[in-house]
Amino acid sequence: MKALVIGYGSMGRRRIRLLRGLVENVDIVCVDSRADRLLQAGEAGFACFADLGRAIEEKPHVAFVCTSPGGHAEMIVKLVEAGIHVFTELNLTDNGYDEIKRKAASHNVTVFLSSTMLYRKQTEMIGHLVKKQTKPLTYLYHVGQYLPDWHPWEKYQDFFIGKKETNGVREIFAIQLPWLIEVFGKAASLSVHKQRCTALEIAFDDSITACLRHENGTLGIFTADVVSRKASTRLEVIGEELHLLWEGGNDVSVLDVSTGQWEIMEAYESTEHIDGYAEHITEDPYRDEIRDFLKAVYEGGSPAYSLDKDAYVLSLIDRIEGKSDEGMFYRAGLDCRAAYTELKGASGGPGADHGCEERQGSGGGPGYCFPH
Repeated sequence: MKALVIGYGSMGRRRIRLLRGLVENVDIVCVDSRADRLLQAGEAGFACFADLGRAIEEKPHVAFVCTSPGGHAEMIVKLVEAGIHVFTELNLTDNGYDEIKRKAASHNVTVFLSSTMLYRKQTEMIGHLVKKQTKPLTYLYHVGQYLPDWHPWEKYQDFFIGKKETNGVREIFAIQLPWLIEVFGKAASLSVHKQRCTALEIAFDDSITACLRHENGTLGIFTADVVSRKASTRLEVIGEELHLLWEGGNDVSVLDVSTGQWEIMEAYESTEHIDGYAEHITEDPYRDEIRDFLKAVYEGGSPAYSLDKDAYVLSLIDRIEGKSDEGMFYRAGLDCRAAYTELKGASGGPGADHGCEERQGSGGGPGYCFPH
């Protein structure tokens, strides 16, 4: 098998390492626009090119798009048109998704989106426990890490997480929301508060808290930030029959409500960790999603995370980022007054018209409102 890896940064090198562990005698071809990375790839023994078109002439069977997440679409279209199956890292925009879907179907190729959190056994365990519940739950979730600590070997101003369009807070939401939606369901409504807490040279809010009411009645508070000086992932799920804690590591703690004792559930008997990443980031789920990609390519079947699912998540993030700190209200499928009336009435509050300024969603999308 010949595999093309576009982007020889940290993620591209990870995909190569894991792919070579899964497939014997895989032939690697690399593309990167940076001369220093081309030199590194060449020294590692890989064929390397600065031009994607030239690399496509090598006729790879599969391609891994591991570049910054703001501009994958054009590359994916070129690969699909060449009949190459594509694994793409996280996208932070759904530009070109309709064209990609149409051309992937016409060329009979797989386009597989990475969503690594869906492959963590911890989130699978949490999902199994949550879906057994018959009553609404509440969860509190915080994910954060100080922006300069993400890649301490390079300036955050030069890294995509420091750019407004592909900023680190948006990336956290894009990484985490797919599994939260999978476990708790789509969002029926949300409100948002955000602020700047640092003196970092950035043009975006560095701390955002989203309050999501899921369609099954579960209420979630999710704070994402690039402020936390200690890398943090902490989830608490609260219900009458379920109380669990997860701090991003291997263990999920579940309270036995009959005895009041905590049970520690281990996701993996052993894990593989690479130096340079936070302690809770292990290689296992990255390997598992590559395995699923290869299975989809060579055995058939649909990817676990589709372009349509990602478009929904990205539209939700657009609403989160586009909101002011006035507590903007969004209700899927309802106009703003009907949504406000329904939810306030359901919670025992007044169901009267709240009074608002209605605004059209960005790009002609669903509207939303700002309660006065």
